[in-house]
Amino acid sequence: MSSVFSIQSQSIAREWNEAVLVGIRNDYARPTVHARNLYHSSILMYDVWALFDDEAETFFLGKQAGDFFCEFEGFTPVESVVESRRKAMSYAVYRLMKHRFEKSPRVEVIFENMETLMEHENYDTNYLSVNYQTGDAAALGNYMAQQMIAFGLQDGANEINDYANTFYEPVNDELNTDIAGNDLLEFPNRWQPLKIENFVDQSGNSIPGDTPPFLSPEWGFVTPFSLTTDDLSIKERDGDAYWVYNSIGTPSYIKEGLGIDDPYKWGFSMVAVWGAHLGPENEKMIDISPRSIGNVDYFPNTFEEYKEYYDFIEGGDPSLGRALNPVTNQPYEPQIVKRSDYARVLAEFWADGPDSETPPGHWFTILNYVSDHPGLVKKYKGEGEVLSDLEWDVKSYFSLGGAMHDSAIAAWSNKGYYDYIRPISAIRYMSFKGQSTDPSLPRFDPHGIPLIEGYIELVDENDPLVGAFQENLNKIKLYTWLGPDQIIEPTTDVAGVGWLLAEEWFPYQRASFVTPPFAGYVSGHSTYSRAAAEVLTRLTGSEYFPGGMGIFEIKQNDFLVFEMGPTEDMQLQWATYRDASDQTSLSRIWGGIHPAIDDIPGRIIGEKVGNQAFDFAERYFFGGLQVEPVVFPNPVEDELTVLYHQKSPVQISIYDTSGRRISRIEGDFGLDSSMKLDVSTLSRGVYFISIENEKGKNIEALRFLKR
Repeated sequence: MSSVFSIQSQSIAREWNEAVLVGIRNDYARPTVHARNLYHSSILMYDVWALFDDEAETFFLGKQAGDFFCEFEGFTPVESVVESRRKAMSYAVYRLMKHRFEKSPRVEVIFENMETLMEHENYDTNYLSVNYQTGDAAALGNYMAQQMIAFGLQDGANEINDYANTFYEPVNDELNTDIAGNDLLEFPNRWQPLKIENFVDQSGNSIPGDTPPFLSPEWGFVTPFSLTTDDLSIKERDGDAYWVYNSIGTPSYIKEGLGIDDPYKWGFSMVAVWGAHLGPENEKMIDISPRSIGNVDYFPNTFEEYKEYYDFIEGGDPSLGRALNPVTNQPYEPQIVKRSDYARVLAEFWADGPDSETPPGHWFTILNYVSDHPGLVKKYKGEGEVLSDLEWDVKSYFSLGGAMHDSAIAAWSNKGYYDYIRPISAIRYMSFKGQSTDPSLPRFDPHGIPLIEGYIELVDENDPLVGAFQENLNKIKLYTWLGPDQIIEPTTDVAGVGWLLAEEWFPYQRASFVTPPFAGYVSGHSTYSRAAAEVLTRLTGSEYFPGGMGIFEIKQNDFLVFEMGPTEDMQLQWATYRDASDQTSLSRIWGGIHPAIDDIPGRIIGEKVGNQAFDFAERYFFGGLQVEPVVFPNPVEDELTVLYHQKSPVQISIYDTSGRRISRIEGDFGLDSSMKLDVSTLSRGVYFISIENEKGKNIEALRFLKR
């Protein structure tokens, strides 16, 4: 979503954020990894800016980050503050990117773009000094990148092994998507790997092997931004411990019988039914302007509320729309288009962004679009003084970067533990079993798919799908998108909608991709998008896009990637950031990637994460940061370090979860502001540390986990 506005100049932070986005577009499509890359690069740029600000606090430089302490002895620049900031940011992000993207499939494109940026600034890329005590901002940038790289090699992401999983193993055998059916699925509530010949990821990269592994099921171990142990649950499955942040319960597991009244069967069947909206031959027209789309201010909770929230047959949600644009005080103009064009465009646009920059990168692109809008006044939270472009950019990137990183940790920690099935596996499985609606009809099975007239039916002897030898008699058929096999030439062909055997169902994706290689619950798109919407709402001081409407232009037959379309020019339009987020979530159902049960919990988690990250980031901006005690490592095995800037003697007590005091220690923090505690004899579990001053007043209570 590139800017359509005329921009005279951009801050150095913006230029390097765009460079990171170029890196993401030319790397493998790994949402978790790239949320972390955006986060770490944003920290570097923010800390450089904050170092020269009288009020702001650095986040990483000279601070504790998880188990890592970034040493720093102060910096006196030999150049102006303006040039020192520009130079240090450039060297810091350049060095970090050189490290993070060195194995990218299109590394030459990424590095050429970076080199061009450095050459434009007349910076020597061969300058490697980290001796920042000389006052050289280039050395400072090199040092900060060096420290961030070191931090990243121990933050739990397993970057040193290319982010590989350390213990996760799938319980289901793979589904070969080129073969009809899914008769090998043993655990219908659990994720199933997909065997895809010549697998191509969402960024267009061919991936070695034909069965991509689960991406980041152990991401809960990664050091977060604002998430705390209060948000953390440690859960065990298959003998392994999973760290799960903001868990809000289990997804819908399949039940015996019940037909459409089983939430599992209802949710996955709805994905197939919404596939019937993806054929341009369907002439149904809808208004997709803010006049009719958006303005939903609640989330469903119960199954009955889910059924009211989603329109099972026609698609969409209970949008109220908005009559007036509050900025112009003029009515929103209707935009009447084919529902099929709208649904197909949404599935493509929100998949990973129009340039395959993954969801976190897509929301950084939207942030940049907002920042470029002439209607935006760059006041933090819409209040106070107008900020410079640089201050606006570093604060907004820091806030959004933290939120995207925490969203990745929260969503993927749930994905890893709950290990929930995707629609292609569930729909083919239920259809293989039969139908669960009527015991008197053929192929009844308690795990069968519900029958819905006009959408999910049995093949009878007069059906064109029955086969020459009636080999498909009484199989399940779906009225839905006919799949990628119908497309030979993407620039001229359209798959369309019609009846097909359910055992051959595909989501609205190309055959070389099919579905992202990780579990569904919770939706990463819903989590990222809602968190970003909350950050942008708080950052700008308004829930509305500048001018009262965000716009993305879609050209006729020049947008869809794997089939021709849309059939006419159109715009994606959003009144508010939350409207855009909600649209993202619906797009994943039309795209065949998520059922509703993946969506809403992701939105709920995203809303919490976005606001928590924004509040946490704000603490560093205005000098009100309280230096609070920190314990690490957490979890701990033998020795726990308590870090606190407190000169007077203290008493530290350790309590178990029942409130029983286990031990009490008196002492003071040393010159390095730390105190070591031997916890080797404690049993495995959760404990609390209480720190009291010499007058017996409680200073802080902290939680830690004993392995």
